[in-house]
Amino acid sequence: MLDIQQQILIEQRISNLKPSAGVAYVLAIFLGVFGAHRFYLKRTGSAVAMLLLSITLLGLVVTSIWTLVDLFLIPGMIREDIDRLRQQLTLEVTSGSRDTTPQGAPSPAGGPAAGIPG
Repeated sequence: MLDIQQQILIEQRISNLKPSAGVAYVLAIFLGVFGAHRFYLKRTGSAVAMLLLSITLLGLVVTSIWTLVDLFLIPGMIREDIDRLRQQLTLEVTSGSRDTTPQGAPSPAGGPAAGIPG
C-alpha cells in the first residue's frame, strides 16, 4: 500500500508526463489525415498506416473519416496513457526501484541513461 507522499509523487509525475489533450486536438484538426495526433499519443503503428494511406486520394478520404472518429477517441486514448503511466509508476515505487523515470521519458541530464557514468 502506498503512503500519501508516494501517491502525491506519482500524481505529480503523471501530471508532468501525460500527453496534452489540447495538443492532440490541434494536431488532429490540422494534421490529422497524416496521423500526427496518433504519433503524439504514441500510437505509432496506426499513425504510420494513416500516413501511408494519405498518399492516395481514396486514402485521404479514409483518413479524413478516421480523423473525425479519432476526435471522439482522443480523451479515451489519453486516459489509457494515464492509467498505464500510473500502473508503471506505482509498480516502480512498490518494487523499491531507485530509477522512477518511466519508459520513453527523458532521463535527467547527466544520469546513467544519458550515457554518462553515474
